[in-house]
Amino acid sequence: MSRLLIAPFSALEQTVRRYRPPHLLTLLNEPFVPTPQGIHPDRHLRICVHDIAEPLEGSIAPESSHIAELISFGRSWDRTAPLLVHCWAGISRSTAAAFIVLCELHGAGHEERIARALRFHAPHAQPNRLMVRHADLLLDRQGRMIAAVEAMGAGTLVIEGEVVELPLTLDEL
Repeated sequence: MSRLLIAPFSALEQTVRRYRPPHLLTLLNEPFVPTPQGIHPDRHLRICVHDIAEPLEGSIAPESSHIAELISFGRSWDRTAPLLVHCWAGISRSTAAAFIVLCELHGAGHEERIARALRFHAPHAQPNRLMVRHADLLLDRQGRMIAAVEAMGAGTLVIEGEVVELPLTLDEL
C-alpha cells in the first residue's frame, strides 16, 4: 500500500532514493530545490512560503491560493506510489500539508482521527496553523480541521523531524 511521506530537507535525497516517490511537494522559500532524478518535473510542486502562522512583513505567509494549489496537487496524486512532502525541518509546513492532503482524501468528519494518527506517527508534528486555517475554509470543514490540530497539543520538541510514513486508509490511521 502506498504512503504519504514527510521529511526534513536534510533527508530529502535519502528519502527519494529509498522510497522512489513519483510525486514531491516542497514547502520552502529557500533554498531552491531542484526536481530529484526519477521525479517528473510536472509532479514536483514548489510552494514558496515561510513557516509563519500570521502575516509578517518581509516574509511570505501561506495564502489561500497556496493551499488551493496544494489541495489540487494532492488530488492529482493517484496513490499507487508514495507522495513525499518536505519542508526545512519536517515539523510544521510539511505536517500541515500532510494533514490537509489526508483530510481532503477522506472527506469531512475524519479530521480528528487524522490528527490523532499524525500525532501517533509524528510525535514532533506541529502543523502550521495558518495553512490549516486556509484549508479548513477551502474544504468547508467549519473549524473541524483547526479544532483537530489544536486538540493534538504541542509536539515533542526537536530541532528536526524524522522521516514519517503515514498510512492512507482510515483502517490504518
